[in-house]
Amino acid sequence: MTDNKPDVTKDWQATQGQKSSATRLRLFAALSWIVAIGGEIYGVILLRQNKFDQGHLPLIIGLLVGIAIFAIAGNLLWKAANRHDPARASDAARFFFQNQLGAIITLIAFLPLVFLILTDKNMDPQTKKVAGGLGAALAVLATVMGISFKPPSVEQYTQDMNACAAQIKSGQPTTACSPDVAAQAQAIATDTAAVAAATRDASHPAGQDVVYWIAPENGAAKSTEPHVFHLCAGVSPLKDKTVNSGSVTEAYAQNAVRITKQIDMEQKQCGFTPHNQHQLNPPALDPVQPLVLSRGMARKRRLSIDPPKQR
Repeated sequence: MTDNKPDVTKDWQATQGQKSSATRLRLFAALSWIVAIGGEIYGVILLRQNKFDQGHLPLIIGLLVGIAIFAIAGNLLWKAANRHDPARASDAARFFFQNQLGAIITLIAFLPLVFLILTDKNMDPQTKKVAGGLGAALAVLATVMGISFKPPSVEQYTQDMNACAAQIKSGQPTTACSPDVAAQAQAIATDTAAVAAATRDASHPAGQDVVYWIAPENGAAKSTEPHVFHLCAGVSPLKDKTVNSGSVTEAYAQNAVRITKQIDMEQKQCGFTPHNQHQLNPPALDPVQPLVLSRGMARKRRLSIDPPKQR
């Protein structure tokens, strides 16, 4: 693989927690929209009963305001759900419908009622003027609140995740690490660090960012099933396999998304032995570790000096 390929990983995917949050928010959004449409239906029934022919302006104003409140609440909840679990921009129809559903529902909740108010010939003129103008204004406001002008997408989250992972690995300020992508970006950075730690040798004292994995079937861009990636091409799991190599991020792009669990075995097979690594770069102890070791040693010393008394 060439070095000028874009540094991309696997597509971003919503976690189980994000999916659960999105489902819950969408349920609450749907309930809010149902209340809004129910208010509209009630208003239409009152109009058909000529309830507003002789006034009752506060009642119709209350209905319109209530419809707007529940429609806007549903729109905000739906947008929040889309931030947790966005659609793919490549699926144009679903992407549009999922992101603009709030505006569509709001129009359904307002337009029939506002139209009937403006065309009712028996309604009190003052009530008609005030209710019609207020209804139109609230409909516009609630619809605008339902429009997603910059909707999130899986593709955008993938770019953000890549940028976040790059910032973590390079120690830069994590400006691209939004809560929606940070956890998965951290996993990519952690795998990169694990590979670097496992591939240290005399020629590469800081380790390498080169891994090896089974190539996608039939020349595909990525494997249909997830694979693990390995420390070199000569390890036993890759024997007689078609192998690709590249950085950890390139491995992720082809659905090789897990580092091997047999690191010790592969270090020996590849020549990255733990013995050589400790000679080159002794592992730094955690600041708490010396205290723990000293306590353990002290306990052993006490036992050797003062053996336990026999009962």
